[in-house]
Amino acid sequence: MQVKNESDNKELIDQFHRDGYIFFENAITSEQLVSLNAELASWVDESKSHKKPFGKIKDGRPRFDIEPKTHSESTPAVRRITSPAEISEICLDVVKDNNALDLVTEIFGPNITHLGNKINLKLPGSGTEVKFHQDFPFEPHSNEDIMTVLYFLDDVTLENGPLEVVPGTHNGPLHSHWHKGIFTGAVAENVVSENKKNALSCIGKAGSACLMHSKLLHGSAPNRSSLPRSLFIITYKAEDAVALSPNHLPSDLVGMVVRGKETGTVRCTSYSIELPEYPKEVSFFGQQSKSKNIAM
Repeated sequence: MQVKNESDNKELIDQFHRDGYIFFENAITSEQLVSLNAELASWVDESKSHKKPFGKIKDGRPRFDIEPKTHSESTPAVRRITSPAEISEICLDVVKDNNALDLVTEIFGPNITHLGNKINLKLPGSGTEVKFHQDFPFEPHSNEDIMTVLYFLDDVTLENGPLEVVPGTHNGPLHSHWHKGIFTGAVAENVVSENKKNALSCIGKAGSACLMHSKLLHGSAPNRSSLPRSLFIITYKAEDAVALSPNHLPSDLVGMVVRGKETGTVRCTSYSIELPEYPKEVSFFGQQSKSKNIAM
């Protein structure tokens, strides 16, 4: 797929370097969107027969995570599907080729590899919330050219728990996600209070995407509407960014070259950060739940 030529995308690329994110329409085709939603609907339907997380990823943890307090047969509350591209041809096809990936390549290319993929859901009544955090502390690499691309599988509105980003924070400090010796997967409350007033909501039509630098501060509130808000999230990186800690979403697809070629080189930038804790919980949401009992 090709979006526009490089000169046409210059404004978007300049915005990314300035703000740390881009909203991009038609990031996937209508055919891809229909197929992804059909696959997702079948998984949500399957979840109705489960009372706890189910399935299995490479390290043995469950693939399908559910909200423990709200999930039921009548109101399914799947909140995370880890590495769906391992079990779905359409998810794998989108990982390998989509319009947003062309833009990622213009920004961090020419050589791009896949780092991870997941689906985050906020089904009506589920209560799922994402506390403010940065992605990079979960996945430190030798350089910071890592992009999280969030593909909208539903129309995203102000009411159904949109992504909230704080422009420019990718150029600021890397914040600790450890508090009182516990890796909570969230920044301290004072960091939130200092930055949330500047947060912007990423809303748009299904098929759009938000391309976000992995150092950008972001979070999202629960879905307060009667409509779902689901995101297929793919993380891409420059091929010469080498992992400094074990991947928290282990998969045989990690490191797959999706644009350009493998060079076997390592590029390093200078920064300091605490290494993350490898999760014992089913997903990121379990890590963030530990912050409830800690004054941060």
